[in-house]
Amino acid sequence: MLFADSGLSDAQISVLLAIWSLTAVVFEVPSGAIADRFSRRSSLVASGVLQALGYAAWVVFPSFWGFAAGFVLWGLGGTLQSGAFEALLYDGLAANGDEEQYGQLNARVDTIELIAQVPVAVVATALFSLGGHQLAGWISVAMCLASSVIALRFPEPERGSGDDDEPGYFATLVSGLRASVPIKRAVLAVALVYAIDAFEEYFTLLAQDWHVPTIWVPMATIGVPLMGAAGAHLAGRLPFRGWVLFASGVLLIVAALLAVPFAIVLLGLFYGLYRFVLVHVETELQHRISSDARATVTSVAAIGSEFVAFAIYGLWVLGSAVAIGVFILVIAVVVRRQ
Repeated sequence: MLFADSGLSDAQISVLLAIWSLTAVVFEVPSGAIADRFSRRSSLVASGVLQALGYAAWVVFPSFWGFAAGFVLWGLGGTLQSGAFEALLYDGLAANGDEEQYGQLNARVDTIELIAQVPVAVVATALFSLGGHQLAGWISVAMCLASSVIALRFPEPERGSGDDDEPGYFATLVSGLRASVPIKRAVLAVALVYAIDAFEEYFTLLAQDWHVPTIWVPMATIGVPLMGAAGAHLAGRLPFRGWVLFASGVLLIVAALLAVPFAIVLLGLFYGLYRFVLVHVETELQHRISSDARATVTSVAAIGSEFVAFAIYGLWVLGSAVAIGVFILVIAVVVRRQ
């Protein structure tokens, strides 16, 4: 909404999102290797700081180039977080012999993350009413810095037996790339499914297109993350079914064709089914990784998702949500065969 209210077109917004993805393409795997070679906790701390700087750029320079600079900073921060968090979580469990609990814990993390969007939506509505995008932007900066402070307290299990035995950065990078090859099907599944999350950036624009007033958009879409949380929660309890992702694509197509406020309910159902599948494919990948370069391997899947995300951005410009729904059907067929 900030971009649209600043006078940017749908095409310009998609270009900004493409810049965000391009930054991730360039830095995703190298940043994963940094987390594996040095410290995953430090990567999470730096991630919050860079994202805070990105939001600050948006508030101070509310123009296309200011938004682009912010996305580059956010993209850098995102690459430092991607892979590092999953590796820190999995290895922390493995250190106690509890790695089999990763699926349930990963589902719980996703659930909490999505539920947190509900009070945030309420606060966003209040902040927008009181101080517009600027007030909401500065509060976002503060929250990112707070996340870095919290990350400082995360425990990090020791890896390796000593500095002399630890491989260098480039050796870690190569090791992670090689470890991705034997499990390429799991890596591909995560890359394809995770890329769909790029569509989340357009949810507020969809609500506006479906005749919801701007000030009520956060409240109108509040049920979408709740449905996503329900899907993620069930993923920790129910087995994966190949038809689930296909069904989510059908729901999205129907919602886009209706294009009325009620269609947001179908959008929420789509998102819930999608999150169910995402937790399963992410968990399967972590269980298949046997290399110490866990963050690097996870980043390989993430960089694949960024390439697929370019298709999402392009389809939004060319055919909007209907085209993206059809694309999800294609992904569902591919993932089901993995």
